Amino acid sequence: MTRASASGRRASCSLGESVDEPATEQAPATVKSADELEEGVAGNKGQRGSGLVRSALEIAGRGWPVFPLRPGRKEPAIRNWERRATTDPDLIRRTWEVAPWNIGVACGPAALLVVDLDAGDRGDHGRQRLAALAAGAGQVIPADTYTVLTPGGEHLYFLAGDGGYRNTAGRLGAKIDTRGSGGYVVGAGSAVAGRRYRLACDLDPAALPGWIADRLAMTPPTPTPASVHTASSAYIAAALRGEVRRVAEATAGNRNHSLFVAAVRLGRFVHAGRLEEGVARDALLRAVDRHRGPGGLTDGEITRTIASGLRRYGSATSGTPSPTSAERHRSR
Repeated sequence: MTRASASGRRASCSLGESVDEPATEQAPATVKSADELEEGVAGNKGQRGSGLVRSALEIAGRGWPVFPLRPGRKEPAIRNWERRATTDPDLIRRTWEVAPWNIGVACGPAALLVVDLDAGDRGDHGRQRLAALAAGAGQVIPADTYTVLTPGGEHLYFLAGDGGYRNTAGRLGAKIDTRGSGGYVVGAGSAVAGRRYRLACDLDPAALPGWIADRLAMTPPTPTPASVHTASSAYIAAALRGEVRRVAEATAGNRNHSLFVAAVRLGRFVHAGRLEEGVARDALLRAVDRHRGPGGLTDGEITRTIASGLRRYGSATSGTPSPTSAERHRSR
Protein backbone atom coordinates (compact mmCIF):
# COMPACT_ATOMS: atom_id res chain seq x y z
CA MET A 1 0.00 0.00 0.00
CA THR A 2 1.58 3.26 -1.10
CA ARG A 3 1.30 6.33 1.02
CA ALA A 4 -0.55 8.32 -1.62
CA SER A 5 -2.94 5.53 -2.53
CA ALA A 6 -3.90 4.35 0.94
CA SER A 7 -7.15 6.32 0.75
CA GLY A 8 -6.97 8.21 -2.50
CA ARG A 9 -6.70 11.45 -0.55
CA ARG A 10 -4.29 14.35 -0.87
CA ALA A 11 -0.65 13.83 0.05
CA SER A 12 -0.78 16.01 3.17
CA CYS A 13 -3.33 16.67 5.87
CA SER A 14 -4.39 19.77 7.78
CA LEU A 15 -5.23 19.18 11.42
CA GLY A 16 -8.19 20.69 13.21
CA GLU A 17 -8.73 21.67 16.81
CA SER A 18 -9.11 19.24 19.68
CA VAL A 19 -10.64 19.56 23.11
CA ASP A 20 -9.20 18.88 26.52
CA GLU A 21 -9.46 15.31 27.69
CA PRO A 22 -10.94 14.54 31.09
CA ALA A 23 -8.82 12.66 33.58
CA THR A 24 -9.44 8.92 33.73
CA GLU A 25 -9.40 6.82 36.85
CA GLN A 26 -7.18 3.83 37.39
CA ALA A 27 -8.93 0.61 36.45
CA PRO A 28 -8.27 -3.11 36.76
CA ALA A 29 -6.82 -4.92 33.78
CA THR A 30 -9.97 -6.87 32.93
CA VAL A 31 -13.70 -6.22 32.84
CA LYS A 32 -15.01 -8.25 35.74
CA SER A 33 -18.65 -7.27 36.22
CA ALA A 34 -21.83 -6.44 34.36
CA ASP A 35 -21.76 -2.99 35.97
CA GLU A 36 -18.36 -2.25 34.45
CA LEU A 37 -19.54 -3.42 31.05
CA GLU A 38 -22.68 -1.29 31.32
CA GLU A 39 -20.51 1.75 32.12
CA GLY A 40 -18.46 1.13 29.01
CA VAL A 41 -21.52 0.66 26.83
CA ALA A 42 -22.78 4.08 27.91
CA GLY A 43 -19.37 5.62 27.17
CA ASN A 44 -19.40 4.21 23.65
CA LYS A 45 -23.06 4.79 22.89
CA GLY A 46 -23.79 4.21 19.23
CA GLN A 47 -20.51 2.38 18.65
CA ARG A 48 -21.53 -1.10 19.73
CA GLY A 49 -21.02 -3.67 17.01
CA SER A 50 -20.21 -2.49 13.53
CA GLY A 51 -18.58 0.88 14.33
CA LEU A 52 -15.77 -0.26 16.59
CA VAL A 53 -15.18 -3.60 14.89
CA ARG A 54 -14.94 -1.82 11.55
CA SER A 55 -12.38 0.60 12.98
CA ALA A 56 -10.41 -2.26 14.54
CA LEU A 57 -10.39 -4.13 11.23
CA GLU A 58 -9.24 -1.03 9.34
CA ILE A 59 -6.33 -0.54 11.73
CA ALA A 60 -5.40 -4.24 11.63
CA GLY A 61 -5.62 -4.10 7.83
CA ARG A 62 -2.59 -1.82 7.90
CA GLY A 63 -0.64 -4.58 9.59
CA TRP A 64 -0.90 -3.05 13.06
CA PRO A 65 -1.87 -5.57 15.78
CA VAL A 66 -4.82 -4.48 17.91
CA PHE A 67 -6.28 -5.60 21.22
CA PRO A 68 -9.35 -4.64 23.28
CA LEU A 69 -9.37 -1.78 25.76
CA ARG A 70 -12.07 -1.46 28.39
CA PRO A 71 -15.28 0.00 26.93
CA GLY A 72 -15.16 3.77 27.05
CA ARG A 73 -11.74 3.66 28.73
CA LYS A 74 -8.01 3.52 27.97
CA GLU A 75 -6.99 0.50 30.05
CA PRO A 76 -6.34 -2.94 28.49
CA ALA A 77 -9.19 -5.42 28.83
CA ILE A 78 -6.79 -8.37 28.61
CA ARG A 79 -3.52 -9.36 30.19
CA ASN A 80 -0.33 -9.75 28.16
CA TRP A 81 -1.83 -7.41 25.59
CA GLU A 82 1.38 -6.89 23.60
CA ARG A 83 1.81 -10.62 23.00
CA ARG A 84 -1.89 -11.21 22.30
CA ALA A 85 -2.49 -8.24 19.99
CA THR A 86 -3.60 -9.50 16.57
CA THR A 87 -4.32 -8.65 12.94
CA ASP A 88 -6.51 -11.77 12.45
CA PRO A 89 -9.87 -10.49 11.09
CA ASP A 90 -11.86 -13.44 12.41
CA LEU A 91 -10.44 -13.13 15.90
CA ILE A 92 -11.06 -9.39 15.86
CA ARG A 93 -14.70 -9.88 14.82
CA ARG A 94 -15.28 -12.49 17.54
CA THR A 95 -13.64 -10.30 20.17
CA TRP A 96 -15.55 -7.12 19.35
CA GLU A 97 -18.85 -9.01 19.18
CA VAL A 98 -18.58 -9.52 22.95
CA ALA A 99 -18.63 -5.83 23.92
CA PRO A 100 -17.91 -2.35 22.49
CA TRP A 101 -14.24 -2.50 23.35
CA ASN A 102 -12.11 0.52 22.62
CA ILE A 103 -9.14 -0.22 20.37
CA GLY A 104 -5.56 -0.54 21.52
CA VAL A 105 -2.78 -0.37 18.94
CA ALA A 106 0.36 -2.24 20.03
CA CYS A 107 3.16 0.03 18.83
CA GLY A 108 6.10 -2.39 19.19
CA PRO A 109 4.65 -5.27 17.14
CA ALA A 110 3.41 -2.71 14.59
CA ALA A 111 6.94 -1.27 14.24
CA LEU A 112 5.51 2.17 15.03
CA LEU A 113 6.73 5.13 17.00
CA VAL A 114 3.76 7.32 17.92
CA VAL A 115 4.36 10.90 19.05
CA ASP A 116 1.68 11.94 21.53
CA LEU A 117 1.14 15.71 21.61
CA ASP A 118 -0.93 16.97 24.54
CA ALA A 119 -2.88 20.19 24.68
CA GLY A 120 -2.29 22.31 27.76
CA ASP A 121 -3.84 25.32 29.42
CA ARG A 122 -3.83 28.78 27.86
CA GLY A 123 -3.07 27.52 24.37
CA ASP A 124 0.08 25.64 25.38
CA HIS A 125 0.29 22.57 23.14
CA GLY A 126 2.84 19.86 22.53
CA ARG A 127 2.66 20.63 18.81
CA GLN A 128 4.18 24.05 19.48
CA ARG A 129 7.08 22.44 21.33
CA LEU A 130 7.59 19.88 18.57
CA ALA A 131 7.51 22.63 15.93
CA ALA A 132 10.22 24.48 17.84
CA LEU A 133 12.32 21.31 18.00
CA ALA A 134 11.87 20.82 14.26
CA ALA A 135 12.77 24.43 13.52
CA GLY A 136 15.97 24.04 15.51
CA ALA A 137 16.95 21.28 13.08
CA GLY A 138 15.86 23.31 10.05
CA GLN A 139 12.82 21.08 9.55
CA VAL A 140 9.05 21.12 9.94
CA ILE A 141 6.60 18.64 11.42
CA PRO A 142 5.61 16.19 8.63
CA ALA A 143 2.08 16.81 7.36
CA ASP A 144 1.95 13.59 5.33
CA THR A 145 1.77 10.94 8.03
CA TYR A 146 -1.08 8.98 9.62
CA THR A 147 -2.56 11.23 12.30
CA VAL A 148 -5.31 10.83 14.90
CA LEU A 149 -6.92 13.71 16.78
CA THR A 150 -7.39 12.69 20.41
CA PRO A 151 -9.68 14.30 23.00
CA GLY A 152 -6.61 16.00 24.46
CA GLY A 153 -4.28 16.52 21.52
CA GLU A 154 -3.07 14.39 18.63
CA HIS A 155 -1.09 11.26 17.75
CA LEU A 156 1.45 11.34 14.93
CA TYR A 157 2.29 7.84 13.66
CA PHE A 158 5.77 7.11 12.23
CA LEU A 159 7.55 3.98 11.04
CA ALA A 160 10.10 3.09 13.70
CA GLY A 161 12.29 0.92 11.48
CA ASP A 162 14.92 -0.97 13.48
CA GLY A 163 15.29 1.79 16.05
CA GLY A 164 13.99 -0.26 18.98
CA TYR A 165 12.40 2.87 20.46
CA ARG A 166 10.63 2.54 23.78
CA ASN A 167 8.21 4.84 25.57
CA THR A 168 9.38 8.27 26.64
CA ALA A 169 7.82 11.17 28.51
CA GLY A 170 9.13 14.67 27.96
CA ARG A 171 12.27 13.55 26.10
CA LEU A 172 11.20 15.61 23.06
CA GLY A 173 9.83 18.43 25.19
CA ALA A 174 7.04 19.26 27.62
CA LYS A 175 3.65 17.79 26.71
CA ILE A 176 5.27 15.39 24.24
CA ASP A 177 5.36 11.65 24.92
CA THR A 178 6.26 8.80 22.61
CA ARG A 179 4.97 5.24 22.45
CA GLY A 180 7.06 2.46 20.96
CA SER A 181 8.09 -1.02 22.06
CA GLY A 182 6.21 -1.88 25.25
CA GLY A 183 3.62 0.84 24.64
CA TYR A 184 0.26 1.31 23.02
CA VAL A 185 -2.07 4.08 21.92
CA VAL A 186 -5.85 4.32 21.74
CA GLY A 187 -6.86 3.75 18.14
CA ALA A 188 -9.04 5.86 15.86
CA GLY A 189 -12.74 5.15 16.27
CA SER A 190 -12.50 4.70 20.03
CA ALA A 191 -14.22 7.05 22.48
CA VAL A 192 -13.36 7.98 26.06
CA ALA A 193 -16.04 9.71 28.15
CA GLY A 194 -18.00 10.27 24.95
CA ARG A 195 -15.09 12.02 23.18
CA ARG A 196 -13.89 10.42 19.99
CA TYR A 197 -10.44 9.58 18.68
CA ARG A 198 -10.79 10.79 15.09
CA LEU A 199 -8.68 9.91 12.08
CA ALA A 200 -7.42 13.24 10.73
CA CYS A 201 -4.88 12.12 8.11
CA ASP A 202 -5.53 8.81 6.37
CA LEU A 203 -2.09 8.25 4.86
CA ASP A 204 0.48 5.58 5.53
CA PRO A 205 2.88 6.61 8.31
CA ALA A 206 6.01 8.43 7.23
CA ALA A 207 9.45 7.24 8.26
CA LEU A 208 10.49 8.64 11.62
CA PRO A 209 12.20 11.99 10.92
CA GLY A 210 15.90 12.01 11.65
CA TRP A 211 15.63 15.02 13.94
CA ILE A 212 13.20 13.10 16.17
CA ALA A 213 15.29 9.92 16.06
CA ASP A 214 18.41 11.87 16.98
CA ARG A 215 16.73 13.45 19.98
CA LEU A 216 15.37 10.11 21.20
CA ALA A 217 18.81 8.55 20.82
CA MET A 218 20.33 11.10 23.17
CA THR A 219 21.07 9.43 26.50
CA PRO A 220 20.02 11.51 29.51
CA PRO A 221 22.89 12.17 31.89
CA THR A 222 23.19 9.53 34.58
CA PRO A 223 24.18 10.25 38.16
CA THR A 224 27.87 9.70 38.89
CA PRO A 225 29.84 9.81 42.12
CA ALA A 226 31.01 13.28 41.05
CA SER A 227 27.44 14.46 41.55
CA VAL A 228 27.57 13.37 45.19
CA HIS A 229 29.50 15.56 47.59
CA THR A 230 30.68 13.29 50.36
CA ALA A 231 33.60 11.05 51.20
CA SER A 232 31.17 8.12 51.06
CA SER A 233 30.12 8.90 47.48
CA ALA A 234 30.20 5.23 46.47
CA TYR A 235 27.65 4.45 49.19
CA ILE A 236 25.33 7.29 48.10
CA ALA A 237 25.66 6.32 44.44
CA ALA A 238 24.77 2.71 45.31
CA ALA A 239 21.75 3.89 47.30
CA LEU A 240 20.66 6.04 44.38
CA ARG A 241 20.92 3.10 41.98
CA GLY A 242 18.99 0.88 44.37
CA GLU A 243 16.08 3.31 44.72
CA VAL A 244 16.00 3.87 40.95
CA ARG A 245 15.85 0.12 40.37
CA ARG A 246 13.02 -0.39 42.86
CA VAL A 247 10.94 2.35 41.26
CA ALA A 248 11.54 1.03 37.75
CA GLU A 249 10.60 -2.52 38.78
CA ALA A 250 7.51 -1.58 40.81
CA THR A 251 4.37 -3.52 39.94
CA ALA A 252 0.89 -2.19 39.24
CA GLY A 253 -0.80 -1.10 42.45
CA ASN A 254 2.54 -0.32 44.10
CA ARG A 255 4.11 2.14 41.68
CA ASN A 256 3.16 5.41 43.35
CA HIS A 257 4.02 4.15 46.83
CA SER A 258 7.40 2.87 45.63
CA LEU A 259 8.11 6.27 44.08
CA PHE A 260 7.17 8.06 47.31
CA VAL A 261 9.34 5.78 49.46
CA ALA A 262 12.31 6.25 47.12
CA ALA A 263 11.88 10.03 47.18
CA VAL A 264 11.77 10.05 50.99
CA ARG A 265 14.92 7.95 51.29
CA LEU A 266 16.84 10.05 48.78
CA GLY A 267 15.47 13.17 50.47
CA ARG A 268 17.45 12.27 53.59
CA PHE A 269 20.69 12.52 51.62
CA VAL A 270 19.55 15.74 49.98
CA HIS A 271 18.75 17.33 53.34
CA ALA A 272 22.13 16.26 54.72
CA GLY A 273 23.88 17.93 51.79
CA ARG A 274 25.21 14.62 50.52
CA LEU A 275 23.21 14.52 47.27
CA GLU A 276 22.06 17.28 44.94
CA GLU A 277 18.27 17.58 44.84
CA GLY A 278 18.30 17.91 41.04
CA VAL A 279 20.25 14.65 40.70
CA ALA A 280 17.77 12.80 42.92
CA ARG A 281 14.75 14.27 41.13
CA ASP A 282 16.09 13.51 37.64
CA ALA A 283 16.98 9.95 38.59
CA LEU A 284 13.48 9.32 39.94
CA LEU A 285 11.88 10.86 36.85
CA ARG A 286 13.85 8.54 34.58
CA ALA A 287 13.03 5.53 36.74
CA VAL A 288 9.27 6.20 36.73
CA ASP A 289 9.16 6.96 33.00
CA ARG A 290 8.01 3.44 32.09
CA HIS A 291 5.02 3.79 34.43
CA ARG A 292 3.56 6.83 32.66
CA GLY A 293 0.69 6.73 30.21
CA PRO A 294 -2.66 4.98 29.91
CA GLY A 295 -3.36 2.89 32.98
CA GLY A 296 -0.26 4.27 34.72
CA LEU A 297 0.76 7.44 36.51
CA THR A 298 0.06 10.93 35.26
CA ASP A 299 2.69 13.66 35.07
CA GLY A 300 0.90 15.52 37.87
CA GLU A 301 0.93 12.50 40.18
CA ILE A 302 4.61 11.89 39.55
CA THR A 303 5.57 15.51 40.19
CA ARG A 304 3.54 15.71 43.42
CA THR A 305 4.79 12.38 44.73
CA ILE A 306 8.46 13.18 44.19
CA ALA A 307 8.12 16.66 45.69
CA SER A 308 6.21 15.29 48.69
CA GLY A 309 8.76 12.52 49.27
CA LEU A 310 11.78 14.80 49.06
CA ARG A 311 10.18 17.05 51.70
CA ARG A 312 9.48 14.13 54.05
CA TYR A 313 13.07 13.00 54.63
CA GLY A 314 12.54 12.91 58.39
CA SER A 315 9.92 10.16 58.22
CA ALA A 316 12.45 7.66 56.84
CA THR A 317 14.72 7.54 59.89
CA SER A 318 13.58 3.97 60.46
CA GLY A 319 11.43 1.45 58.66
CA THR A 320 9.36 2.31 55.64
CA PRO A 321 8.04 5.87 55.42
CA SER A 322 4.36 6.59 54.91
CA PRO A 323 2.76 9.76 53.60
CA THR A 324 0.46 11.80 55.78
CA SER A 325 -3.23 11.82 54.95
CA ALA A 326 -2.79 15.13 53.15
CA GLU A 327 0.08 13.75 51.10
CA ARG A 328 -1.22 10.23 50.50
CA HIS A 329 -1.66 9.50 46.81
CA ARG A 330 -3.71 6.87 45.09
CA SER A 331 -1.78 3.59 44.83
CA ARG A 332 -1.10 2.90 41.17
